[in-house]
Amino acid sequence: MRTEGTSRGQAAVGGLASASAAAGVAELLAALAGPRPGPLFAVGSAVIDRTPEWLKRFAIRTFGENDKQILLAGIAVAVATTAVLLGLAARRRPAWAAAGMFAAGLAGAVAAVTRPAAGVLDAVPSLGGALVGAALLWVLTGARPALGATRESPLFGPAGADMPEQRAGRRLFLLGSAGAVVAAVGGPPLSRMLREARSVESARRAVRLPRPARTAAPLPAGTDLRLPGLGPFVTPNRDFYRVDTALVLPQVDPAEWTLRIHGLVERPVELSFDELLRRPLVEHDITLTCVSNEVGGPYVGNARWLGLPLAGLLREAGVRAGADQLLSRSADGWTCGTPLESVLDGRQALLAVGMNGEPLPVANGFPARLVVPGLYGYASATKWVVDLEITCFTDSEAYWVARGYAEDAPIKTLTRIDVPRPLRRLPSGRTMVAGVSWAQRRGIAAVEVRVDGGPWRQAHLASVPGTDTWRQWVLEWNAAPGTHRIEARATDTTGATQPPARVPPFPDGATGWHSVVVTVI
Repeated sequence: MRTEGTSRGQAAVGGLASASAAAGVAELLAALAGPRPGPLFAVGSAVIDRTPEWLKRFAIRTFGENDKQILLAGIAVAVATTAVLLGLAARRRPAWAAAGMFAAGLAGAVAAVTRPAAGVLDAVPSLGGALVGAALLWVLTGARPALGATRESPLFGPAGADMPEQRAGRRLFLLGSAGAVVAAVGGPPLSRMLREARSVESARRAVRLPRPARTAAPLPAGTDLRLPGLGPFVTPNRDFYRVDTALVLPQVDPAEWTLRIHGLVERPVELSFDELLRRPLVEHDITLTCVSNEVGGPYVGNARWLGLPLAGLLREAGVRAGADQLLSRSADGWTCGTPLESVLDGRQALLAVGMNGEPLPVANGFPARLVVPGLYGYASATKWVVDLEITCFTDSEAYWVARGYAEDAPIKTLTRIDVPRPLRRLPSGRTMVAGVSWAQRRGIAAVEVRVDGGPWRQAHLASVPGTDTWRQWVLEWNAAPGTHRIEARATDTTGATQPPARVPPFPDGATGWHSVVVTVI
């Protein structure tokens, strides 16, 4: 059946309004039901899980920490386009178009229930929104003939006699549109209010961290060179990098948090947050690095962590012979495989609860996360951790290993030039070249800098508290007018110097010399 009175403009607006209302209702239902994903986030998470690895690397490299916002914007554009097409289709096939609107919501429901740790109730927000969207599309574009108005316009249709059925149709269209606007405009802010009311931020602020049983020593004099443009030795929490697969930050109430330790153990352990805080906690300065970090990239940061030694906790559970993997799981179902030897070999691996003197920020894993020095984050740094399974690499594959990354992920020696920034114009004369280098578990023994392929010169190294942190360095350069390329390389305490060839991060971390080009005037 063709609905002659519905113009193309009406149909397009009706489709878009129906989809917007569906999304608003779904988000509101998700907020009412607790920490459940709305359809946009459920589909976005499913897209992340199914995106080819090369495309994920491109997104991180191109958009950085904005990659999730770009993804959500792209999904929103796709949904809007689909909604307009369904609205236009409803002029001829209203029932099919309404079914298509419901099917789009059903796809969101399927995406929600197939997420790790999801249940059947996770489908409710998407299904509820789908029903509302399909019904509104039927009302706005297909339920009645002769919805046209007497005013000729792309939106209101051709001029004609103002018949009673037309007036009734227009009233139905306007009522349906008003309902769609209320749902589309009111749903998201109401859902945000509900989510904020249930946010764990207030619970986080109420946490009082105990004094460490063993405090980290004060930083040695000269650890931070305090040069303009050079990142501080201790990265402020607000500036610490974030790379993960979570479109919505998990909201884990510390009063309900438990850590389960099981698998190839003699004595399974469950630990509440209060019990964790009553244990003897220790402090350590540790630098974390993401495997996605390109040469010269920003995905590295250093903090003072407070936590429970992980090795002692695992020995308390009694690790069985033959186990070689610590498979950790976050509250949103993400998994991380850590070589068990890396936890038990004496390094300061932590079940961390504090970061730079305060409870972990929600974005950095509140209430608890893993910090294992010397390994890239995908194999060592599970945020929002709730489960530790002692197992074998042959039996279980973690999230990124299943996507082609290496099982063993020791951090490679790397150097980054922070000062001067690339493509800067500098005055001639005395100029400081400075940056940071890292080789966790080995430490940095030397950093060398050269200009325009000339001789390598030794940079001055800042002090460090240990081998698990990055190290600042600086070199004074007498800059002459012209365009110059500055390169830097580091040597770790084993005597190995980072290689010159650029290698991308996949599958086990980037290598290569960092360089910047500047113009001296």
